[in-house]
Amino acid sequence: MKKSSLRFVLCLLLLNFFAVCSVSYSVQAAEEKPALQPIVRVVDLDVGESTTVTLSNGAQVNVKLLDLKETRDPVRNAVRSAIVTVDVDGKTIALESGMYNLPQIIGRVQIDCSITGGYNSNGTPAFWGLDKDARLRFWPAGSPLIKPGSFIYPVDQRWFATRTWYDNEPVDGGTKILPKIYYHSGLDIGGAEKLTKVIAATDAIVVSSGNDVLDGHKKDTPVAQRYDVVYLLDARGWYYRYSHLHEINDHIRPGRLIKQGEEIGVLGKKGASGGWSHLHFEIKSRQPSGKWGTQAGYPFLWEAYRTQYHPPLIANSRRKHFLKAGDSTVLKGTQSYSIDNSIQSYEWTFTDGTTATGPEVNRTYNQPGTYSEILKVTDKAGNVDYDFAEVHVLDPKNMELYVPRIHASYWPSLKNRVGEPITFKVRTFGNTSGNEIWDFGDGSPTVRVKSDGNVKPLNEDGYAITQHTFQKPGDYLVKVERSREDGVPATTRLHVRVEP
Repeated sequence: MKKSSLRFVLCLLLLNFFAVCSVSYSVQAAEEKPALQPIVRVVDLDVGESTTVTLSNGAQVNVKLLDLKETRDPVRNAVRSAIVTVDVDGKTIALESGMYNLPQIIGRVQIDCSITGGYNSNGTPAFWGLDKDARLRFWPAGSPLIKPGSFIYPVDQRWFATRTWYDNEPVDGGTKILPKIYYHSGLDIGGAEKLTKVIAATDAIVVSSGNDVLDGHKKDTPVAQRYDVVYLLDARGWYYRYSHLHEINDHIRPGRLIKQGEEIGVLGKKGASGGWSHLHFEIKSRQPSGKWGTQAGYPFLWEAYRTQYHPPLIANSRRKHFLKAGDSTVLKGTQSYSIDNSIQSYEWTFTDGTTATGPEVNRTYNQPGTYSEILKVTDKAGNVDYDFAEVHVLDPKNMELYVPRIHASYWPSLKNRVGEPITFKVRTFGNTSGNEIWDFGDGSPTVRVKSDGNVKPLNEDGYAITQHTFQKPGDYLVKVERSREDGVPATTRLHVRVEP
C-alpha cells in the first residue's frame, strides 16, 4: 500500500475513533486534545479582564480586553457594529467583531473578535455560548489560520457570486419588523437553487443526514437534525452544519466516513430558509464557557478559497446597510483584497447614475427601496473586480414594514465561456406587483420574468428562470429590478466574468 493511502486510512480510523468517543464528552472531557489540534486558540474575556494565551507554536502572549463599544440602529435596536480594544503584550489594537473582518496582526499574533456580549441582549445566546463581554481568537503571526490541506471551500462557485449573510449580520427579512433579532451565527452562501453543488469542506464522519442521526450524537452535541440538514464531524472535534439542501446525496449516511471534496448534495431553500436559495454553513465547537458555540468560519472560508483559486484581486463592499429615508450611511470597500496590496483605485457607481471615488463614501438616501451600489477596484497590474453594496432604505411613514427585497443568482459562476448559456434565477420578497426586469449589461434587450414574490417561501417554482448567452469575453454587470405598485424599487446585481 502506498504511504499516502496508508496515511488516509489511518486518518479515517482516528476520525472514526474520535467520533465515537466524542459523543459522551462532558465539559471537562471536551478539553482533551482532538486527533487534529486546531491552530486557533480562543478566549472569552470581560472588559478589564486579562489572561495569558498559549499559542499553537508554544509561545505565550499576555492579553487584556480594554474596551467594548457597540453601535445599534434606531429602528430595531440591532447591533450593527461592535468594536473591542485589546492590549496584546503592551500593544493596543481595535477590532470589529465579525462583519467580514479578517484577523489582524499585532506583535507575535494574528487576532480577531468573533462575537461580543451585546448580541445576546436581543439575539440568541445559545448560538455562540458566550457568557462574557467578548470572544477573541489567536493564531501565531504568519501561520495559516487552519491546517493547510484540511479545509476547502464548501460550494462549487465563485467567491461572492451572489448574496451572502455572514457572522453577526442582523437578518432583516420577513414582512414585518420584529423586536426579536436573528443575528447570523453561521455563513449563508447564496447560490443557484437546484444547480450549485455543496461539497464536504473536510475529511469527516457523517453524524446526521436528514432526520437520521448516528447513535451517540443525539445528546450533548450541537446536532439539530432536520430533513434538509447534514452534520459532519472532523478530526478537530468540530461539527459542520450544511442546511437548506435541495437534495442530499444517497451516500451521505450516518456513520459513513467521507473525504474532503465529496459532494454532499445540491444547494436549495428547504427548511427555515426564508425562501431564498443558499447554503447555511456553520461550524460548532466547544467554547471557553464549556458550551457548544459557533466557531466563526469566515476567515477559514476566505483562506480556503484564496488557496484553491488564487484570485489576484477581490472587491468587497459586504455587509448590508439598514436605514430610513433621509439618513446617511458609509459605504466601504476597505475589506477588498489584493494579492500584492496594490489596489490603486476604488470607484463607486450609484443606482441614480452618480459616481464617487475612494475606499469609503458617505451616501444619503432620500427615497425608500433596496439599492445595489457598484464598487469597482483596480490594482497596479490593471486587474479589475466588482462587488455590490446592498442598502435597505425604509419608508419613515411606515417603519413597521420592510421594503421589497430581491435575490438573484446564476450558474455556472466559474469558467464561463463565450457562446455558452448561463442560467439566471430571481425571486422578489415583499412584493407581488410588476415583473423582474433583467439587464445583462451587454447591450442586448431587457428580459421580463415574474417570480412568485415569496408568497409561499418553499414553493418549488418560486424563482423565475431565464437563460442568457454572452457573445464577447469581459466583465458584465448584470442588473435585475422590480418595483412595487407605489414605485418603491428593489434592485440587485451580479458580476459575471466571461472568458474567450
